[in-house]
Amino acid sequence: MTAELKIDFVSDVSCPWCAIGLASLERALERLGGELRAQLHFQPFELNPAMPPDGQDITEHLTQKYGSTPQQQAQTREAIRQRGADLGFEFRKEGRGRIYNTFDAHRLLHWAALSVPGRQHALKKALFEAYFGQGRSPADPEVLVEVAERAGLPAAEAREVLESGRYAAEVRERERFYTAHGIHAVPAVIINDRHLIEGGQPPEVFEQALRRIASAS
Repeated sequence: MTAELKIDFVSDVSCPWCAIGLASLERALERLGGELRAQLHFQPFELNPAMPPDGQDITEHLTQKYGSTPQQQAQTREAIRQRGADLGFEFRKEGRGRIYNTFDAHRLLHWAALSVPGRQHALKKALFEAYFGQGRSPADPEVLVEVAERAGLPAAEAREVLESGRYAAEVRERERFYTAHGIHAVPAVIINDRHLIEGGQPPEVFEQALRRIASAS
């Protein structure tokens, strides 16, 4: 019998380890295709909720937040780029120029889950690619509408969601829920509302954990 798992992927679209974590999880799920079926839900988390829409220079931001030097950041960026390449995800070699507010992107993801079945996953991947692969702003409504359309969602409805402020309360509620339940770093992958896998783990770690959880279900 094929096991069925509910997977909540808590993450931010401006988090490089979240892009790596998703690519790793997808690879693990491909390997386990005959053993389980997964219902994947993307949940909101903002690394920088107070970030203004026009963002901040990434070097300045990382220095202020973590105390890292430009040289240390370059080394981390190269390590991230290589991890992504190993998983088939392409980070821009020069990295990100700025960090942006991502709240509207999360509103759009919430809408996508309600709008067209299966499109939330496609939108999440398209948002990662737009930001990390192309250096485009996830705070720019025109970028968000274009990315939504590329992910197979109706552009006019996406624009209406962004302009109306819809789903703001729902996204805030989800963010509070996960923070209240101890999620303070992402990615956080929650299986069947009970099992937590933290960080951008290699595919093998996800595969072993998912197989173990599925066999115990």
